[in-house]
Amino acid sequence: MSVWKKVKLGDYIDIISGFAFKAKDFSEFGIPVIKIKNIKPPYVTLEDVSYVSEEIAHKQKKFILEYDDILIALTGSHINQWESVVGRIARVKYTNASLLNQRVGKIILKDKVQADLDYIYYFLSQDEVKFSLATIAGGAANQANISPTQIMNLKFPCPPLATQKKIAGILSAYDDLIENNKKQIKLLEEAAQRLYKEWFVDLRFPGHENTKIIDGLPEGWGREKMGEIFGYVRGKSYTSKEIGDNGVLMVNLKNIRAYGGYNRNEEKLFSGKYSKEQKLFSGDLVMGTTDMTKERRLVGYVALVPNIGKEITFSMDLIKLLPRKTTISYIYSNMLYGGFSKKISALANGTNVLHLKPQVMMNLEMIVPNESITRYYDDIFWENQNKIELLHNQISLCIEARDRLLPKLMSGEVEV
Repeated sequence: MSVWKKVKLGDYIDIISGFAFKAKDFSEFGIPVIKIKNIKPPYVTLEDVSYVSEEIAHKQKKFILEYDDILIALTGSHINQWESVVGRIARVKYTNASLLNQRVGKIILKDKVQADLDYIYYFLSQDEVKFSLATIAGGAANQANISPTQIMNLKFPCPPLATQKKIAGILSAYDDLIENNKKQIKLLEEAAQRLYKEWFVDLRFPGHENTKIIDGLPEGWGREKMGEIFGYVRGKSYTSKEIGDNGVLMVNLKNIRAYGGYNRNEEKLFSGKYSKEQKLFSGDLVMGTTDMTKERRLVGYVALVPNIGKEITFSMDLIKLLPRKTTISYIYSNMLYGGFSKKISALANGTNVLHLKPQVMMNLEMIVPNESITRYYDDIFWENQNKIELLHNQISLCIEARDRLLPKLMSGEVEV
């Protein structure tokens, strides 16, 4: 086992703070501005991003970000909200221009130092380091702040430069595989969306050439109210005493990602009772009915339950959709690609928290293709979905392996 000297991080890096854009600077289109909310490890996300005009961006050229830049959140949550914790870091993995906002720091190497920036990135990405930063952070009960000085006062193990590069190379191999899988998932999702549009919007489904159009729809297709197309089961209400270290997995609102998807990081364990109808299985379809973001990103949006291999129930923030006249694959696609999730979202009410009463959406009409077309689509859909799930599983395994290896490489426990 190697033992490396620990040195002050500030001897090797500087941290550039972002620009304090004013509220009047922001616009609906233009150059993205990377705020704290866009720091979602391991990468910077351009979802839900703010913009400034090209004219304003030109005046702040020194804050323009480049591919592979390393950013750190100088403001965030305390330790009890780990996904948004202060001190989390992310890399820029896109090539289009964007700008650095205030309270986000950019990490750069100092001139003429013998250190590898990738190695420093992996050092800072450790949970132990983020925990240390969150522990010393100041601020109010619901907001934690750290300064560039506090980060640069950290001590980090500093092996020879060649060793740093080897360690970074081993870890980046995992990240490259993760990124490649994510790109494949994106391509598969785009292919699924194109297929839906081709068959059910452009009406170029198999056999369309020989199908009559009657009242604007192919023969054998119809318009049905959602209440006729599917039923629903409400999730389980619970008390804080029923959530803990034991029980079955409970899927909740935080597991639902806007525009579809599933987040395993927010699962809870539920020790109370629930009905057999409140069980979830691989391939089930769930929908969000509550939204605390005020941006209507969760109400009405849907997710397919992956194969977790454990018994699952679901919380009152969700409903499970039960098909009656068509397939899960068609309902999911129509919600996600056909825009019905947004129509349903608009029906939610509330001041601080948006709530959807499921019955209010049941009078919305949805086009229902004939059975032969939906069954054909169903086969293609699930073949595609199984590929996506396999890639997600590979990503999870890579993340677990990388995160186990990371502290061992950094401590010298594993030789390189």
